[in-house]
Amino acid sequence: MENMLPYESVIVISPHLDDGVFSCGMLLAASAVASVVTVFAGMPDAAMAAPEWDRRAGFATAAQAMLARRREDGHGLEQLDAQPLWLGFLDSQYGVPAEHGDIAAQLASTLQELPAATVAAPLGLFHSDHLLVQQAALALWRKSRQQRQWLFYEDALYRRLPGLVQQRLAAWRDQQLVATPMSLHFPELAARKAAAASAYASQLALFTAEQREDLRTPERYWQLQCDETG
Repeated sequence: MENMLPYESVIVISPHLDDGVFSCGMLLAASAVASVVTVFAGMPDAAMAAPEWDRRAGFATAAQAMLARRREDGHGLEQLDAQPLWLGFLDSQYGVPAEHGDIAAQLASTLQELPAATVAAPLGLFHSDHLLVQQAALALWRKSRQQRQWLFYEDALYRRLPGLVQQRLAAWRDQQLVATPMSLHFPELAARKAAAASAYASQLALFTAEQREDLRTPERYWQLQCDETG
């Protein structure tokens, strides 16, 4: 398929405060108008002690971690001239599970308030929060695929785990959905993505060098359509 970028306007749906840039930094940089809607960006209770992931990142409380991560997200997206939009759902590490139907409803309302744009959503690999966002995005895709263009991106870092991308594609095929890879590679924008990704210092410190290498490899996207022969 031909390279279709730069898109005039792109909205990236991000599970956490970093996934949008880690997975779609070049896509964001290539777009004239870009926004990142982060689903699990809600503020936990101020008295909540930091769970293990946040403690490893150097935070004493959950709220301290989220405030720092919001600042990182603002700095990272500024490097890409992208607008951050933070929804109020709590990260699963804070012990308050979300429902994908509630996420879908909030995302639908948010997208309606934004100018028309191509939407990029995660494949939803490995992490429970990513899976919930993928389920919500897929529900919205089914309702709006005739009105707007959608892309589904391979979740950075998780896509390196053996078999996960293939499992997602197979699950879609079982739902009579056909996924077509998109040729979207912008090596000239690698430096801008690297600068944006470096803003998420609290999270990068928790990854191995091999995992961080994934941020420097080409982003990969898929386009969905219904299998009319099924």
